[in-house]
Amino acid sequence: MLQPAEAQKLFSIIMDYQYILSHLSKYITLNSAEISLFTSVLKRKLVRKKEFLLIPGGICSSDFFVNKGCLKICYSNEKGVECVIEFAVENWWVVDLDSFLNNKSSIYYIQAIEDTEVVSISKADYELLHEQIPSFYKFTSQRWQQGSIDLHQRTMLSLSQTAEDRYMHFKEKYPGLENRIPQKLIAAYLGITPEFFSMLKKRWMPVFS
Repeated sequence: MLQPAEAQKLFSIIMDYQYILSHLSKYITLNSAEISLFTSVLKRKLVRKKEFLLIPGGICSSDFFVNKGCLKICYSNEKGVECVIEFAVENWWVVDLDSFLNNKSSIYYIQAIEDTEVVSISKADYELLHEQIPSFYKFTSQRWQQGSIDLHQRTMLSLSQTAEDRYMHFKEKYPGLENRIPQKLIAAYLGITPEFFSMLKKRWMPVFS
């Protein structure tokens, strides 16, 4: 049983990192020692609107969890057009896994759409956590594997689905986000021009009204 001082310290830690701990509690159970170790490696950062967490050619040195706000993960195609791979909103993780695990230069950039608060974990700290907390290692492995599957599915859907289907999928995946971000970013995510997206919205407006 924890002593009063220890219990107070643990409570303070939980309040400081309530979002990420609440997220983890849906998948794994951590004891008090594991919570203390896990939170000891976390680093909080405020990312201002339009600020970058990662730029093309850089190394993705951390895995990020979004406490509040919204990020976009993008690359520029051969014509210099921005292509949005994913949005990361509250309770989402974001990382360029290939760059992170293999210390490779990234082709992506991660940029804040809104003022965003993130919590980061470095690669070295992941190795420590995986060694000391087996349940977190299992959680991470499954999350990274699912992330790779999701990216593959996103690529396949972009090739096989109509713009209308992709728009419906966006609304299901990111409920409410359409009201927070510029239309041009949604168009970049759907792989269509802003003008075509505007026409698409008008076409579907009676369905959502």
